[in-house]
Amino acid sequence: MSKALHIDDTILSSRLFLGTAGYPSPDILRQAIKISKPGLITVSLRRESAAGKGQKFWDILKSFNIPVLPNTAGCHSADEAVTTAEMAREIFETNWIKLEVIGDDYTLQPDPFGLLDATKRLVSKGFTILPYMTDDIVLAEKLVEAGCDILMPWGAPIGSGRGLNNPIALQEMRKRFPDKTLVVDAGIGAPSHAAAAMEMGFDAVLLNTAVAKATDPVAMAGAFAKAIEAGREAYLSGIIAPQETASASTPMIDKPFWHQNG
Repeated sequence: MSKALHIDDTILSSRLFLGTAGYPSPDILRQAIKISKPGLITVSLRRESAAGKGQKFWDILKSFNIPVLPNTAGCHSADEAVTTAEMAREIFETNWIKLEVIGDDYTLQPDPFGLLDATKRLVSKGFTILPYMTDDIVLAEKLVEAGCDILMPWGAPIGSGRGLNNPIALQEMRKRFPDKTLVVDAGIGAPSHAAAAMEMGFDAVLLNTAVAKATDPVAMAGAFAKAIEAGREAYLSGIIAPQETASASTPMIDKPFWHQNG
């Protein structure tokens, strides 16, 4: 595929970003990573620590030599998010951070004000911000002004599996920011949802629950990897525009082709 995806100077091998929470076992997580070969692996510093993940979990992540993207999941204020990001930088030795500031406990919708505040503070500290956000264009513009080259709008609320709730807003964001890296983050439930995002021209898809909670997480991880690749290839190939009326795929002629030379 043309034009490799990169963050800063790191070229990513895949446009699938895979979360690591909620798998039935560390071994299933390992197999899911192995079959899907994600470009990034995301880890929540607060939630993984609270869950008591042991050395085996960290050894699995290190064994793949895939870039790790720590996130600030579980943070409900800019102060919490900034502190968590600074801790993650020390532990993972990376300036990358998936920035989450939750504003509503029911929908897990991000707090736009806290997100923007934390973004400005972390950019000034040298972080590369991947902000988890809604599909709000105004917020997107403010985040870009604050220094974000990557935007990560949700498809639907975290873990809902609904897919792309507002495709028109996502398409508008793609048009409005043609030179920014756009990643659909959250709400994806099926490989077809991921393919649809890639067909719109999004650069990557980040997901977790759709794989971790599937009946067969390993097979589902492989299915998502294929869907994302297919969606990207379709986008690059040029998808035909919908038409108001039917259009015959073969030309109309007076005689069957085998009579043309008679």
